[in-house]
Amino acid sequence: MPEKTPFFALHQALGAALTDFHGWLLPLHYGSPIAEHNAVRQACGLFDTSHMGEILVQGEDAEKLLQSLLVRDISGMKKGQMRLAAMCNEDGGIMDDLTVYKFSGEKFWLVVNAGPYESDLLWIKRNAKGIDAKAEGLRQDMAKLDLQGPKAERVLQKLVELNLSEMKYYNFREIQVADVDCIASRSGYTGESGFELYFDAGNAEKIWNALMNEGKEFNLQPCGLAARDSLRLEAGMLLQGQDIDSEHSILLCPYGKIVSWNKGFAGKRALVKQKRLGVKEKLVGFELVEKGIARHGCEILAGGKKAGIATSAGFSPTLKKSIGLGYIAKEFSEIGQEIEIDIRGKRVKAKVVELPFYKR
Repeated sequence: MPEKTPFFALHQALGAALTDFHGWLLPLHYGSPIAEHNAVRQACGLFDTSHMGEILVQGEDAEKLLQSLLVRDISGMKKGQMRLAAMCNEDGGIMDDLTVYKFSGEKFWLVVNAGPYESDLLWIKRNAKGIDAKAEGLRQDMAKLDLQGPKAERVLQKLVELNLSEMKYYNFREIQVADVDCIASRSGYTGESGFELYFDAGNAEKIWNALMNEGKEFNLQPCGLAARDSLRLEAGMLLQGQDIDSEHSILLCPYGKIVSWNKGFAGKRALVKQKRLGVKEKLVGFELVEKGIARHGCEILAGGKKAGIATSAGFSPTLKKSIGLGYIAKEFSEIGQEIEIDIRGKRVKAKVVELPFYKR
């Protein structure tokens, strides 16, 4: 049976269409997915993201441990900063992409994806043996909400004392929201301004209701997975297990830019070899130039033959066109390259474009 988040009863009360996502029963949408998408682009939306996994890593060797596992150098991080990172297997495939929160030199948080949460935690614990560092999973006690959109700051500001305009992007603070202790980061997965909020699961209903009540004047809308997916796709953000996975090297996708070659980490030997020999394919963005809507799994053709496959694709409510991500042979990966997408047996013209598709 799928697990339920602390907000499950609220989702039911709102009449959400629920779906199983990586073993969690989550709202797909509450009404119109496009209306929810547009609410985030134009005003603000609230997402239950409690399926994500928080892992506490602490101890004198906490940073040393993370440096050995993450492809990105985190040695220059300051207290209150967060960074996008990834863990690779020994072949350079992406085990998971994640964010790192630094509380101190001996205390870090990793926020990882729902599916690989357990395997991530086990991997970190295995590598912590023999050093002064411990990893602890926190998901069972945590609730998480993402407040996203151009009016998100105005909504949250009504519930906190901290001047949120002073919080920089990819920074976090330990604050109180509606008198509840929270960790609030200026970050998200939609391409819009916004915040991610972490707090004790016992306060889930209190925080949700406080945000929704204060957000009424700003047209705050509850949003589901469908809008989250179309928003992140427009922003060129990758979905673990679909756009990136352990079978594909990090050098094939935009995350190759965050690899720090000046330090050791799991998978580096394989990546150095791949870098020297060169990769044979790349993850690119594309848009259709003819009528049609591409979907995940559609074949990508170039030069009259199969050249790749779409990993994420769909209609962009903001751009009013069909867009997608996919792996394609490197020789056809240049911006402007003309390609075709096989949509149920019909070849539809498209072109490779620069990412992200949408910038706020």
